[in-house]
Amino acid sequence: MTEGKPFSQACENNKQVILEKLAAIFSIPGTVLEIGTGTGQHAVHFARNLPHLTWQPSDQPSNYQLCKPWLREARLPNINEPLPLNVSISDWQLPTINGAFSANTAHIMSWQEVEAMFQGLSANLQLGEAFCLYGPFNYNGRFTSASNQQFDASLRRQKPTMGIRDMDDLNQVGDLNDLVLETDVEMPANNRLLVWKRR
Repeated sequence: MTEGKPFSQACENNKQVILEKLAAIFSIPGTVLEIGTGTGQHAVHFARNLPHLTWQPSDQPSNYQLCKPWLREARLPNINEPLPLNVSISDWQLPTINGAFSANTAHIMSWQEVEAMFQGLSANLQLGEAFCLYGPFNYNGRFTSASNQQFDASLRRQKPTMGIRDMDDLNQVGDLNDLVLETDVEMPANNRLLVWKRR
């Protein structure tokens, strides 16, 4: 636990490998929406190392202020104030964004919320702009590792609506919302980085 701030070990472990991919994807200046900012560790690390971007943190209305201690300490000019965002509401009332990123959210959201996330992003992204989704995913209804299978079981015990999502389902909901999967990159610890582009 970092003094006075919320702390996620998973964020600490994966922030640098994700940054290396985001640097290539979000290479031109613009505003990137982060859905599910959580502690704020990703927001601070990415904004500090990608100064050409403006980072827009957001999280559920009950959780969106969790990141403030990290943001206050960092005092970076290119991180906006966090926004409360309920993905299930049709009008997200966002400032203009040029890309989006979300880590370890799809398996915590209900499937209806995942669908709503894609719908909202389709409404807010322009042609060719990217949505990067990080986390564990299944392929053809199968887990990619025993640890992912155990993780999925633990999620479903907590809440039956949670669970690791299957790529067939994600591709279908992406297609319905004019978001096309451009790349699917293997990441450490049985995770992937999926890059969707608005068509």
